[in-house]
Amino acid sequence: MAQLDHHPISLLSRNSLIFLLLVSLAILGVFLHWGRSPLFWFPNTSSSSSFPVSDWRDYSLAQAAKFAAKNETVIVCAVSYPYLPFLNNWLISVSRQKHQDKVLVIAEDYATLYKVNGKWPGHAVLIPPALDSQTEQYFGSKGFFNFTSRRPRHLLQLLELGYNVMYNDVDMVWLQDPFPYLEGSHDTYFTDDRTTIKPLNHSHDLPLPDRNGVTYICSCMIFLRPTNGAKLLMKKWIQELQDSSIDLEGNDQPAFNWALNKTAHKVDLYLLPQVAFPTGGLYFKNESWANETKGKHVIIHNNYIIGYDNKKRRFHDIGLWLVDDHALESPLGK
Repeated sequence: MAQLDHHPISLLSRNSLIFLLLVSLAILGVFLHWGRSPLFWFPNTSSSSSFPVSDWRDYSLAQAAKFAAKNETVIVCAVSYPYLPFLNNWLISVSRQKHQDKVLVIAEDYATLYKVNGKWPGHAVLIPPALDSQTEQYFGSKGFFNFTSRRPRHLLQLLELGYNVMYNDVDMVWLQDPFPYLEGSHDTYFTDDRTTIKPLNHSHDLPLPDRNGVTYICSCMIFLRPTNGAKLLMKKWIQELQDSSIDLEGNDQPAFNWALNKTAHKVDLYLLPQVAFPTGGLYFKNESWANETKGKHVIIHNNYIIGYDNKKRRFHDIGLWLVDDHALESPLGK
Protein backbone atom coordinates (compact mmCIF):
# COMPACT_ATOMS: atom_id res chain seq x y z
CA MET A 1 0.00 0.00 0.00
CA ALA A 2 2.90 2.31 0.79
CA GLN A 3 4.38 1.64 -2.68
CA LEU A 4 1.13 2.66 -4.39
CA ASP A 5 1.12 5.90 -2.40
CA HIS A 6 4.66 6.81 -3.56
CA HIS A 7 4.28 5.92 -7.25
CA PRO A 8 2.37 9.09 -8.35
CA ILE A 9 4.86 11.26 -6.52
CA SER A 10 7.80 9.57 -8.29
CA LEU A 11 6.13 9.99 -11.70
CA LEU A 12 5.43 13.67 -11.01
CA SER A 13 9.02 14.27 -9.96
CA ARG A 14 10.31 12.60 -13.12
CA ASN A 15 8.06 14.73 -15.33
CA SER A 16 9.12 17.88 -13.48
CA LEU A 17 12.79 17.03 -13.98
CA ILE A 18 12.26 16.42 -17.69
CA PHE A 19 10.42 19.76 -18.01
CA LEU A 20 13.18 21.64 -16.16
CA LEU A 21 15.81 19.97 -18.34
CA LEU A 22 14.02 21.03 -21.54
CA VAL A 23 13.66 24.61 -20.27
CA SER A 24 17.37 24.71 -19.36
CA LEU A 25 18.37 23.45 -22.81
CA ALA A 26 16.18 26.08 -24.47
CA ILE A 27 17.73 28.87 -22.38
CA LEU A 28 21.22 27.55 -23.12
CA GLY A 29 20.44 27.55 -26.83
CA VAL A 30 19.43 31.20 -26.71
CA PHE A 31 22.64 32.21 -24.95
CA LEU A 32 24.76 30.21 -27.39
CA HIS A 33 23.03 31.97 -30.27
CA TRP A 34 23.67 35.38 -28.68
CA GLY A 35 27.24 34.43 -27.90
CA ARG A 36 27.80 33.75 -31.59
CA SER A 37 26.56 37.21 -32.59
CA PRO A 38 29.25 39.79 -33.47
CA LEU A 39 27.41 42.28 -31.26
CA PHE A 40 27.82 40.08 -28.17
CA TRP A 41 30.69 40.70 -25.78
CA PHE A 42 33.98 39.28 -27.07
CA PRO A 43 37.01 38.69 -24.86
CA ASN A 44 40.15 39.32 -26.90
CA THR A 45 41.33 35.78 -26.21
CA SER A 46 38.34 34.21 -27.97
CA SER A 47 38.64 32.32 -31.21
CA SER A 48 36.20 32.55 -34.07
CA SER A 49 36.62 28.82 -34.67
CA SER A 50 33.49 28.32 -32.57
CA PHE A 51 31.54 30.69 -34.81
CA PRO A 52 30.18 29.53 -38.17
CA VAL A 53 31.84 31.12 -41.18
CA SER A 54 28.46 32.47 -42.27
CA ASP A 55 28.36 34.72 -39.19
CA TRP A 56 31.34 36.77 -40.37
CA ARG A 57 30.17 36.71 -44.00
CA ASP A 58 26.88 38.27 -42.86
CA TYR A 59 28.49 40.75 -40.47
CA SER A 60 27.47 44.21 -41.74
CA LEU A 61 29.37 47.48 -41.58
CA ALA A 62 26.63 48.89 -39.34
CA GLN A 63 27.01 45.98 -36.88
CA ALA A 64 30.79 46.21 -36.95
CA ALA A 65 30.82 49.97 -36.38
CA LYS A 66 28.39 49.65 -33.48
CA PHE A 67 30.69 47.08 -31.90
CA ALA A 68 33.98 48.95 -32.45
CA ALA A 69 33.02 52.61 -32.02
CA LYS A 70 33.87 54.37 -28.75
CA ASN A 71 32.56 57.86 -27.98
CA GLU A 72 30.86 57.78 -31.39
CA THR A 73 34.26 57.49 -33.07
CA VAL A 74 35.72 54.67 -35.15
CA ILE A 75 39.24 54.31 -36.57
CA VAL A 76 39.16 52.58 -39.95
CA CYS A 77 41.77 50.91 -42.12
CA ALA A 78 41.47 48.69 -45.21
CA VAL A 79 43.75 45.66 -45.48
CA SER A 80 44.38 42.70 -47.79
CA TYR A 81 45.94 39.47 -46.54
CA PRO A 82 49.57 40.06 -47.66
CA TYR A 83 49.66 43.27 -45.59
CA LEU A 84 48.63 41.72 -42.26
CA PRO A 85 52.15 42.31 -40.81
CA PHE A 86 51.75 46.04 -41.59
CA LEU A 87 48.33 45.97 -39.93
CA ASN A 88 49.93 44.43 -36.86
CA ASN A 89 52.74 47.01 -36.90
CA TRP A 90 50.23 49.87 -37.11
CA LEU A 91 48.06 48.32 -34.37
CA ILE A 92 51.01 48.15 -31.98
CA SER A 93 51.52 51.89 -32.36
CA VAL A 94 47.79 52.60 -32.00
CA SER A 95 47.65 50.40 -28.89
CA ARG A 96 50.46 52.38 -27.30
CA GLN A 97 48.18 55.43 -27.53
CA LYS A 98 45.23 53.46 -26.01
CA HIS A 99 42.96 53.75 -29.07
CA GLN A 100 43.02 50.16 -30.35
CA ASP A 101 39.52 49.30 -29.08
CA LYS A 102 37.89 51.66 -31.59
CA VAL A 103 39.70 50.19 -34.60
CA LEU A 104 37.65 48.59 -37.38
CA VAL A 105 39.48 46.66 -40.08
CA ILE A 106 37.78 46.60 -43.47
CA ALA A 107 39.01 43.27 -44.81
CA GLU A 108 39.49 43.17 -48.56
CA ASP A 109 39.42 39.36 -48.71
CA TYR A 110 37.93 36.53 -46.67
CA ALA A 111 41.32 35.31 -45.46
CA THR A 112 41.85 38.65 -43.71
CA LEU A 113 38.29 38.67 -42.37
CA TYR A 114 38.65 35.26 -40.70
CA LYS A 115 42.24 35.82 -39.55
CA VAL A 116 41.51 39.12 -37.78
CA ASN A 117 38.20 37.99 -36.26
CA GLY A 118 39.80 34.71 -35.22
CA LYS A 119 42.29 36.57 -33.03
CA TRP A 120 40.27 39.72 -32.35
CA PRO A 121 36.56 38.90 -32.78
CA GLY A 122 34.28 41.59 -34.13
CA HIS A 123 36.98 44.00 -35.32
CA ALA A 124 36.95 43.06 -39.01
CA VAL A 125 34.22 43.31 -41.62
CA LEU A 126 34.15 42.55 -45.33
CA ILE A 127 32.08 44.54 -47.79
CA PRO A 128 31.76 42.50 -51.03
CA PRO A 129 33.14 42.02 -53.56
CA ALA A 130 36.22 40.40 -52.05
CA LEU A 131 39.65 40.56 -53.66
CA ASP A 132 42.10 37.72 -54.28
CA SER A 133 43.73 37.15 -50.89
CA GLN A 134 47.06 35.95 -52.32
CA THR A 135 47.84 38.99 -54.49
CA GLU A 136 49.84 41.90 -53.12
CA GLN A 137 47.95 45.05 -54.09
CA TYR A 138 50.90 47.37 -54.66
CA PHE A 139 50.50 51.11 -55.29
CA GLY A 140 49.44 51.76 -58.86
CA SER A 141 48.07 48.29 -59.51
CA LYS A 142 44.53 47.64 -60.68
CA GLY A 143 43.82 45.69 -57.49
CA PHE A 144 45.11 48.57 -55.36
CA PHE A 145 42.80 50.99 -57.14
CA ASN A 146 39.87 48.56 -56.87
CA PHE A 147 39.87 48.79 -53.09
CA THR A 148 41.10 52.36 -52.59
CA SER A 149 38.36 53.59 -54.94
CA ARG A 150 35.80 52.00 -52.60
CA ARG A 151 37.18 53.93 -49.63
CA PRO A 152 34.88 57.00 -49.88
CA ARG A 153 31.81 54.74 -50.06
CA HIS A 154 32.78 53.02 -46.80
CA LEU A 155 33.55 56.35 -45.14
CA LEU A 156 30.29 57.88 -46.34
CA GLN A 157 28.30 54.95 -44.97
CA LEU A 158 29.93 55.36 -41.56
CA LEU A 159 29.18 59.09 -41.61
CA GLU A 160 25.55 58.36 -42.49
CA LEU A 161 25.44 56.09 -39.44
CA GLY A 162 26.46 59.09 -37.31
CA TYR A 163 30.10 58.25 -36.47
CA ASN A 164 33.23 60.37 -36.43
CA VAL A 165 35.67 58.51 -38.67
CA MET A 166 39.46 58.48 -38.78
CA TYR A 167 40.92 56.67 -41.78
CA ASN A 168 44.55 55.47 -41.83
CA ASP A 169 46.59 53.46 -44.29
CA VAL A 170 48.42 50.71 -42.42
CA ASP A 171 51.86 51.80 -43.65
CA MET A 172 51.70 54.36 -40.85
CA VAL A 173 53.02 54.42 -37.29
CA TRP A 174 51.63 56.52 -34.44
CA LEU A 175 54.28 58.15 -32.26
CA GLN A 176 51.77 60.25 -30.29
CA ASP A 177 48.01 60.48 -29.83
CA PRO A 178 46.62 62.32 -32.91
CA PHE A 179 43.24 63.20 -31.41
CA PRO A 180 44.42 66.33 -29.51
CA TYR A 181 45.45 67.75 -32.90
CA LEU A 182 41.90 67.61 -34.24
CA GLU A 183 41.17 71.11 -33.02
CA GLY A 184 37.80 72.78 -33.36
CA SER A 185 34.75 71.26 -35.00
CA HIS A 186 35.73 71.27 -38.67
CA ASP A 187 34.10 68.90 -41.15
CA THR A 188 37.27 67.33 -42.52
CA TYR A 189 40.91 67.12 -41.41
CA PHE A 190 43.70 66.05 -43.79
CA THR A 191 47.45 66.23 -44.46
CA ASP A 192 49.60 67.73 -47.21
CA ASP A 193 51.60 65.28 -49.33
CA ARG A 194 54.12 67.86 -50.51
CA THR A 195 57.74 67.74 -49.37
CA THR A 196 58.17 71.53 -49.33
CA ILE A 197 58.87 72.58 -45.74
CA LYS A 198 56.16 74.77 -44.23
CA PRO A 199 56.63 77.19 -41.32
CA LEU A 200 55.53 75.82 -37.95
CA ASN A 201 52.64 78.30 -37.87
CA HIS A 202 51.45 77.57 -41.41
CA SER A 203 47.86 78.15 -42.48
CA HIS A 204 45.35 75.37 -41.88
CA ASP A 205 43.37 76.27 -45.01
CA LEU A 206 43.38 74.11 -48.11
CA PRO A 207 46.67 74.94 -49.88
CA LEU A 208 46.42 76.89 -53.13
CA PRO A 209 46.78 74.81 -56.30
CA ASP A 210 50.09 74.94 -58.14
CA ARG A 211 50.53 76.44 -61.61
CA ASN A 212 48.91 73.33 -63.07
CA GLY A 213 45.87 73.77 -60.85
CA VAL A 214 46.76 70.78 -58.69
CA THR A 215 46.85 70.32 -54.92
CA TYR A 216 48.63 67.40 -53.25
CA ILE A 217 46.51 66.47 -50.26
CA CYS A 218 47.04 62.91 -49.02
CA SER A 219 44.00 60.62 -49.00
CA CYS A 220 45.68 58.20 -46.60
CA MET A 221 45.05 60.03 -43.32
CA ILE A 222 41.63 61.68 -43.00
CA PHE A 223 39.38 62.56 -40.07
CA LEU A 224 35.70 63.26 -40.74
CA ARG A 225 32.85 64.40 -38.56
CA PRO A 226 29.30 63.23 -39.48
CA THR A 227 28.34 66.63 -40.87
CA ASN A 228 26.66 67.62 -44.12
CA GLY A 229 29.96 69.09 -45.29
CA ALA A 230 31.94 65.89 -44.78
CA LYS A 231 29.21 63.83 -46.45
CA LEU A 232 29.18 66.23 -49.40
CA LEU A 233 32.95 65.82 -49.79
CA MET A 234 32.69 62.01 -49.80
CA LYS A 235 29.87 62.10 -52.37
CA LYS A 236 31.93 64.41 -54.57
CA TRP A 237 34.96 62.10 -54.22
CA ILE A 238 32.82 59.17 -55.35
CA GLN A 239 31.51 61.21 -58.28
CA GLU A 240 35.00 62.28 -59.34
CA LEU A 241 36.14 58.64 -59.36
CA GLN A 242 33.16 57.68 -61.49
CA ASP A 243 33.40 60.61 -63.90
CA SER A 244 37.16 60.69 -64.36
CA SER A 245 38.07 60.75 -68.04
CA ILE A 246 41.81 60.32 -67.44
CA ASP A 247 43.89 57.37 -66.28
CA LEU A 248 44.31 57.68 -62.50
CA GLU A 249 47.14 55.11 -62.62
CA GLY A 250 45.68 53.09 -59.80
CA ASN A 251 45.51 56.08 -57.47
CA ASP A 252 42.35 57.58 -55.93
CA GLN A 253 44.22 60.61 -54.54
CA PRO A 254 43.79 62.94 -57.57
CA ALA A 255 40.01 62.45 -57.37
CA PHE A 256 40.13 63.31 -53.66
CA ASN A 257 41.99 66.52 -54.45
CA TRP A 258 39.51 67.47 -57.17
CA ALA A 259 36.68 66.87 -54.72
CA LEU A 260 38.38 69.05 -52.09
CA ASN A 261 38.87 71.94 -54.50
CA LYS A 262 35.34 71.74 -55.92
CA THR A 263 33.66 71.68 -52.49
CA ALA A 264 36.03 73.99 -50.57
CA HIS A 265 33.46 76.80 -50.48
CA LYS A 266 30.88 74.47 -48.90
CA VAL A 267 33.00 72.33 -46.57
CA ASP A 268 34.86 73.40 -43.43
CA LEU A 269 38.35 72.06 -44.16
CA TYR A 270 41.36 71.86 -41.83
CA LEU A 271 44.95 71.15 -42.87
CA LEU A 272 46.76 69.35 -40.06
CA PRO A 273 50.22 70.65 -39.01
CA GLN A 274 52.99 69.38 -41.25
CA VAL A 275 55.45 68.92 -38.40
CA ALA A 276 53.07 66.50 -36.67
CA PHE A 277 51.83 64.69 -39.78
CA PRO A 278 54.71 64.77 -42.28
CA THR A 279 54.61 62.99 -45.61
CA GLY A 280 57.09 60.16 -46.06
CA GLY A 281 58.84 62.14 -48.76
CA LEU A 282 59.81 64.70 -46.13
CA TYR A 283 60.29 62.57 -43.02
CA PHE A 284 62.41 59.85 -44.62
CA LYS A 285 64.22 61.91 -47.25
CA ASN A 286 65.11 65.07 -45.32
CA GLU A 287 67.15 63.81 -42.38
CA SER A 288 68.10 67.27 -41.12
CA TRP A 289 64.43 68.33 -40.95
CA ALA A 290 63.47 65.08 -39.19
CA ASN A 291 66.21 65.63 -36.60
CA GLU A 292 65.35 69.32 -36.05
CA THR A 293 61.66 68.50 -35.48
CA LYS A 294 62.22 65.32 -33.45
CA GLY A 295 59.64 64.91 -30.69
CA LYS A 296 56.95 66.80 -32.62
CA HIS A 297 55.98 64.00 -35.00
CA VAL A 298 52.62 62.30 -34.39
CA ILE A 299 51.89 59.95 -37.31
CA ILE A 300 54.61 58.85 -39.73
CA HIS A 301 53.49 57.76 -43.20
CA ASN A 302 55.76 55.36 -45.06
CA ASN A 303 54.86 56.62 -48.53
CA TYR A 304 57.01 57.96 -51.37
CA ILE A 305 58.25 54.41 -51.78
CA ILE A 306 56.64 51.40 -53.48
CA GLY A 307 56.75 47.74 -52.49
CA TYR A 308 56.15 45.66 -49.39
CA ASP A 309 59.82 44.81 -48.80
CA ASN A 310 60.99 48.37 -49.40
CA LYS A 311 58.47 49.78 -46.93
CA LYS A 312 59.31 47.14 -44.33
CA ARG A 313 63.06 47.75 -44.72
CA ARG A 314 62.68 51.50 -44.34
CA PHE A 315 60.59 51.13 -41.18
CA HIS A 316 63.12 48.63 -39.86
CA ASP A 317 66.07 50.94 -40.55
CA ILE A 318 64.70 53.70 -38.30
CA GLY A 319 63.31 51.43 -35.59
CA LEU A 320 59.64 51.64 -36.55
CA TRP A 321 59.20 48.00 -37.61
CA LEU A 322 57.70 46.90 -34.31
CA VAL A 323 56.22 43.46 -34.99
CA ASP A 324 59.45 41.49 -34.56
CA ASP A 325 59.97 42.47 -30.92
CA HIS A 326 56.63 43.89 -29.77
CA ALA A 327 53.95 41.73 -31.42
CA LEU A 328 52.28 40.97 -28.11
CA GLU A 329 51.36 44.64 -27.80
CA SER A 330 49.00 44.22 -30.74
CA PRO A 331 45.46 42.86 -30.23
CA LEU A 332 46.33 40.32 -32.94
CA GLY A 333 49.39 39.01 -31.12
CA LYS A 334 52.12 37.29 -33.11
